[in-house]
Amino acid sequence: MTKKKHKPTILITNDDGVTAPGIAALVEVAKQYGEVVVVAPDTPQSGMGHAITLGRPLRLNPVKLFGDIEAYQCSGTPVDCVKLAVDKVLGKKPDFCFSGINHGSNASINIIYSGTMSAAMEASFEGIPAAGFSFLDFSFNADFSLPQQVANEVIHHMVHDILPKQALYNVNIPKIDLDDFKGIKLCRQAEAKWNENFLERKDPMGKKYYWLTGEFVNTDKGKDTDIWALDHNYASVVPIQHDLTNHDLLKKIKL
Repeated sequence: MTKKKHKPTILITNDDGVTAPGIAALVEVAKQYGEVVVVAPDTPQSGMGHAITLGRPLRLNPVKLFGDIEAYQCSGTPVDCVKLAVDKVLGKKPDFCFSGINHGSNASINIIYSGTMSAAMEASFEGIPAAGFSFLDFSFNADFSLPQQVANEVIHHMVHDILPKQALYNVNIPKIDLDDFKGIKLCRQAEAKWNENFLERKDPMGKKYYWLTGEFVNTDKGKDTDIWALDHNYASVVPIQHDLTNHDLLKKIKL
């Protein structure tokens, strides 16, 4: 008698909200590789980083947005979604967690602020191989053909290769025509930052309020970075980790 092959359980989440088109595009790819369950925020949570909800209760409600796929909307952050999915929805660790497809870049320093990548990182904390996918197109009507192609290649690799339990990939896809796409490039994270500015305005009562604005500045001239790859029509894949220790500095300092 032939033993039935295990079909992996795949958790899908994001930070743009459960109704965002990017998560639907990711579900379409992931469902080819296993049993998909979706747990995602009920409202957009961009820029939430690794925030968790402590001061109020969390709500979890089923939604019918992806055909017959089990799906829930959560009142919390992307990280809350992963925690609740493991503890309450699945009652176990999924085999993989994929986050996205995010509208906008999470390359370079953006990973620190990203709810998309923090959800994937939370999964990796639990020993779940994970990846976050981001598309450099903010349009609600964006064409996800190229991001789905890239996601398919990355997910195929993750499902079929032997990976460390804490494998974690930051995947970014340029906004270009399919004919101009050069492929997927393994990269390091570029050294870059946001030069920020707060626009000061006044409300009808004469009280001041502020809008955060800024300019992204890449100070890294290397040709092996995620920013270089994206600027040259490649999708970037950066393997990352949650150990923030500066190992080089650790060897040099004396206290």
